[in-house]
Amino acid sequence: TTSDVYRKTGDEAIKRSIRNLLLTNFCEKPFQPNIGSNIDKLLFEPVNSLTAGLIANEIKIVVTNYESRVKIDNITVSPNLDGNSFTASIQFFIGNNTSPTAVNLFLQRSR
Repeated sequence: TTSDVYRKTGDEAIKRSIRNLLLTNFCEKPFQPNIGSNIDKLLFEPVNSLTAGLIANEIKIVVTNYESRVKIDNITVSPNLDGNSFTASIQFFIGNNTSPTAVNLFLQRSR
């Protein structure tokens, strides 16, 4: 109603931060060329379990380096051979919470 931008807080802000980190390419953010990931480049590799493992490793590196508010519990990346895409599920703990929080991503190459 106010035409203002909605601000995310708490768990939703951390989920959005992780999603933004993973979907940002290197050199895409002005004055911060090292922030980002190679996930976009990996999506053009063959859709198989090896590439899924590389994507999971990239997710772990990016979240560990740039999101200090979370501790990763589990990362699962599944290839979808029919759709030439991947489904990623990242489970993590925020601060001292005892219940895990999850971010699910659908990764598909774009031209």
